Amino acid sequence: MEMKALRIGMVGYKFMGKAHSNAYRALPMFFPEAPIQPQMAAICGRDADAVQQAAGQYGWAETETDWRNLVARDDIDLIDINAPSDAHKDIALAAAKAGKHIFCEKPLALTLADSREMLKAAEEAGVKHMVGFNYRFSPAVRLAKSLIESGRLGQIYHFRAWFLQDWILDPAFPLVWRLQKDIAGSGSHGDLGAHLIDLAHYLVGDIQEVIGMSETFIKERPLAENMTGLSAKGSLGGPMGKVTVDDATLFMARFTGGALGSFEATRFAAGHRSTNSFEINGSKGSVKFDFERMNELEVYFTDDQEDVQGFRRVLATDAAHAYSHAWWPAGHTIGFEHTFTHEMLELMEAIHEDRQPSPNFNDGVKCQAVLEAVERSVEERRWVEISEM
Repeated sequence: MEMKALRIGMVGYKFMGKAHSNAYRALPMFFPEAPIQPQMAAICGRDADAVQQAAGQYGWAETETDWRNLVARDDIDLIDINAPSDAHKDIALAAAKAGKHIFCEKPLALTLADSREMLKAAEEAGVKHMVGFNYRFSPAVRLAKSLIESGRLGQIYHFRAWFLQDWILDPAFPLVWRLQKDIAGSGSHGDLGAHLIDLAHYLVGDIQEVIGMSETFIKERPLAENMTGLSAKGSLGGPMGKVTVDDATLFMARFTGGALGSFEATRFAAGHRSTNSFEINGSKGSVKFDFERMNELEVYFTDDQEDVQGFRRVLATDAAHAYSHAWWPAGHTIGFEHTFTHEMLELMEAIHEDRQPSPNFNDGVKCQAVLEAVERSVEERRWVEISEM
């Protein structure tokens, strides 16, 4: 029988857990044409009271406190992993072994070796696998992709991108898990830079070599007493812990197609709450994007008449733009949460069509290879070829 509903088991219930839950709930309302619809079967978290509260708030039917029990259930078709990064590998390997499809938040794993192991396990199990690079699913980013693929920007010369935040600027901000390498893998580099790398791969193509530098500005922070999402509390004058990840990383890149790239990821850019931006320059034009104004794409074409040349603001909410038919009338904008709904639409369509979703674990591995190549470059103070990884 043709599958009509996909029974989801989700591990994690905080920032990304809420985003994914909202996407699963919104999909049937706004994309009723989706060939498969998600069924929110069970949500998993170690704190029984907290996960029970999340289940009621988000709309999950049941709860589990051990992901192993969730993976073993016969009434689960897909495991959604949005737990901290150090848990991704073990959950994904178990899910693949159990024959479950997998959706995993980025970065795919703590290391390139682990991400390759996850990809191999998923391929050998014959399951569908997707990685959570949600910014690909902004209509304005899709417009940039179409302008590049159609040749309207000509030959691509430059990709420059920056992801700037300031949420740990205060030295008294506690030592949350995202600042611990054994849990997070890396700091701004893997958390923010991973999105930039994936956008570069998606829009411009593979990266050939990189050279970078990084810095940890605050070496120690108060231990966290509790944390939720990107917020936390610590005790003033209490014990301190070592920050083991980068606060900021910058690198340059050369693409296999000949374009040059520059990337900056930092959590120390005062005044920037979440400035995720890129600019692409080609022989026939340019585009500029800033996620804080995610419905807009600035577009420039060299063949415009001289007296009207300049960047134009395109509001990507018309019927000609990706996903826009499902939401509101033209000019009525969408937000961050909608990118996750578009992700889940791609996941459901891919499973129905018996193909791998895009992006999938292959893209996660490619991203991890660049992340680690930059880290090697920082350590060895040299250009590093991605093929070395």
